[in-house]
Amino acid sequence: MASPQQQKLKVHGPVAVTANRLTDGAVVWRTRGDGWSADLAEAAIVTTADAAIALLADAQKRDIDAVGAYVAPVLLEADGSVRPGNLRERIRVAGPTFELPH
Repeated sequence: MASPQQQKLKVHGPVAVTANRLTDGAVVWRTRGDGWSADLAEAAIVTTADAAIALLADAQKRDIDAVGAYVAPVLLEADGSVRPGNLRERIRVAGPTFELPH
């Protein structure tokens, strides 16, 4: 895998870095405080490729808390709330699109 600095990253709007928590697989978002949160509202949101690459590089330094970090689009609502920016992220946040067997 190429280092974040070597990746060609195109940013068209607000993005955040997401991954899966190592302990339980939960979807987590990189925060401004160099941590992870399961709450998208706490995610560090950036709007440039350079800022996204820096955030991703920081997230990938330590793969002991969360794994598989990548940059994902988000939507900033007029009221200040943040929502996933594409179908993949909506499914990751909301869970399966069908009822799981019991």
